Amino acid sequence: MTWQAALTLLSVLSVLASLALTRIAPDVILMGALAFLIVSGILTPADALVGFSNPGVLTIATLYVVAAGLKETGAVLWLAHRLLGQPQRLRQAQLRVLLPASGLSAFMNNTTVVAMFIPAIQEWAARLKLPPSKLLLPLSYAAIMGGTCTLIGTSTNLVVDGMLQTEKGIELAMFSLAWVGVPLVLVGGAFLYMFADRLLPNRQGVLEQLEQAREYAVEVVVDVKGPLVGKTIAEAGLRNLTYGYLADIERHDRLLTAVPPDTELEAGDILVFIGAPECARELRRIHGLRPAGGDVHKLDIAHHRRCLVEAVIGPDFAGLNQTVRQSRFRSRYQAVILSISRHGKRMQGKLGDISLQVGDTLLLETAQDFVDQYRYRKDFLLVSGLNDSTPPDFRKAPVALAILGAMVAISASGLLSILEAALLAGGAMLMTRCVPASKARRYVDLSVLVVIAASFALGVAMAKTGAAQQIALWLMLIDGLAPWAALALVYLITVIFTELITNNAAAVLMFPIAMAVAEQLGVNFLPFAIAIMFAASASFMTPLGYQTNLMVLGPGGYRFTDYVRLGTPLSLLVGTTAVGLIPMIWNF
Repeated sequence: MTWQAALTLLSVLSVLASLALTRIAPDVILMGALAFLIVSGILTPADALVGFSNPGVLTIATLYVVAAGLKETGAVLWLAHRLLGQPQRLRQAQLRVLLPASGLSAFMNNTTVVAMFIPAIQEWAARLKLPPSKLLLPLSYAAIMGGTCTLIGTSTNLVVDGMLQTEKGIELAMFSLAWVGVPLVLVGGAFLYMFADRLLPNRQGVLEQLEQAREYAVEVVVDVKGPLVGKTIAEAGLRNLTYGYLADIERHDRLLTAVPPDTELEAGDILVFIGAPECARELRRIHGLRPAGGDVHKLDIAHHRRCLVEAVIGPDFAGLNQTVRQSRFRSRYQAVILSISRHGKRMQGKLGDISLQVGDTLLLETAQDFVDQYRYRKDFLLVSGLNDSTPPDFRKAPVALAILGAMVAISASGLLSILEAALLAGGAMLMTRCVPASKARRYVDLSVLVVIAASFALGVAMAKTGAAQQIALWLMLIDGLAPWAALALVYLITVIFTELITNNAAAVLMFPIAMAVAEQLGVNFLPFAIAIMFAASASFMTPLGYQTNLMVLGPGGYRFTDYVRLGTPLSLLVGTTAVGLIPMIWNF
C-alpha cells in the first residue's frame, strides 16, 4: 500500500471517529478533511471539489426550492389533513400513518412530510386517548422506506445516482428503484402494523407545557367556499388543537357555548378559540378558516411577508386609553390586532371596543420586519415574533402540487433528466410565486450540501490512491466469498456507517469500496450501487442515523432503547428483503 493510500485511510478513519464521537459540525469535519487532502497533495483542487458540480448534489439543492413551494403554499398540510382523516381506533390510525407517509415521501422530502404529520398525529393521540409513542416512530420509519421507492425520494439516492453518472456514465430512471422499494414498503409496513403496538412503549411525549401567563381569545370565520362547511367540529380537526380549545361559536347573532364535537359548521360561523399565542399560528394553517377581523385583508403586506408578533404596550404608546378602533392601530403600525391579553387573561367583548392600557399584550399579524422596526421604540415595552408563523397561501396549493406532478411525470417519461426536471420545477415555483426567492434561499440547507459535496473528496481519494481497492482485497480474504455474500457484506457495512455518521457521507465513502469489490469479483457493479442506496437509507436503530428519527424523539417521548427494540428487527427484515431482491432485478 502506498503512503497516499495509507494517509487517505487515516483521513477516513479520523472523519468517522470525529463524526461519531465529537459534537463538531459535520460540514466543518468534512471540509477540514477536504482541505487536508488538497494540502497534502493527495488530490488536486479540481479532484477535491468535484462533488460541488455533481448532478446529484445540484438536484438536491434544486429540490429544496420545490419543497419550499409545497410548504409555503400549505400543499403538504392540505394533503396531510385529507389523507390522514379522523380515525377512531389505533389500528386505523396506524394505517392512516403508514400509507400516506410512505406514499408522499416517495415524491417529496421526507423531513417535510414528517414535520407536517407530527402535529396531526399529536391531535389524534389527544382525541383518541392514545400515547403518541405508538404512532410517531412508525411515521418516521414509513417515511424512510417510502423514500427508497423513487430516485428523488431521498438525497442518498440522488448522491449515488450522481456518482454513477460521473464515474460510470449510467443514469437511473425515476422509478428504477421501485422494483425493490415498493416490496420493502409492503414488507416493512406490514411488520410495523403488526408489531409496533407490542414493541413500542406506552409513553406520553415531552410536549411543551403551555404557560398560561398569556391567554388569548382568537376569532376565526368559516370560509363560505372553504372545505369545512358541512363538516362537524371533530371531522374538521378542531376538537383538540395543540395550543388552544374551541370555546364558543357565534352563528346568526346567537352564541353557542359548550358546543359538542358533532356540531356541524356553517358558512360564516365565527369560532372563538382560547389558548396560547401559538393557537393563532395553528389556526392560520387550517384551510377553510380566516381571521374574523376584516382588517387582516386590508393590510398592504404580501402574504409571504406576514407573521405573528406579540407586543406589550408601553407608557409612550400613541393610542393609550383609546379603544382599538379610535387608536387607528392598523394604519399607524401596519399591523392588525388579533387578540388582547391583560394581566395574563384574555379580554372579553368586541375587540374594537376594548380600551388599550399600559402592559396589555397584543397578538398582531404584521410584516416580518415589525420586530426590528419597533424593538427599540418606546411605543412597546417588548416585541417578540412567533417562530414559523407565516400563514400558508392555500390559494396556490393546487399550483404547487401541479408543478410537483409535472416534474415527476416529465422525469419518469424520460423527456428530461431528474436534474433538468427539478430545475424547471424550482423555476416554476419561483415564477408562480409559490415561494419568493428570498424565502427559497433560506430553505436551501447549505450545511447538508457542503457535507455531501465535501465527502466526495474522500471517495475520490480512496479510488485514486488505491485505498478502496485495498479494502476490497481485505474483504476478499474471506474464503470463497460469493457475489451475493459480498453484496450482503457491503450492505451491512453501509448500514453500520449510516447509524454512526450521516447517511450521505456513508454512501459516498462506501461507493468506491463497493466498485472495487465488484471489480475484484469480476461481476456487475450496479447491484452494489443499488445496495448502497437502500442500506444508507435504512437507518432504524438509532435516533441519530436519520433526521426524521431525531424529529420524533421528543414528541414521542422515546428513549434510545425504543429505537433498538423496534428498529433492529425492521433493519434485519428490510436488509434481507433488499439483498434478496437486488440480484434478481440487476443480475451479477
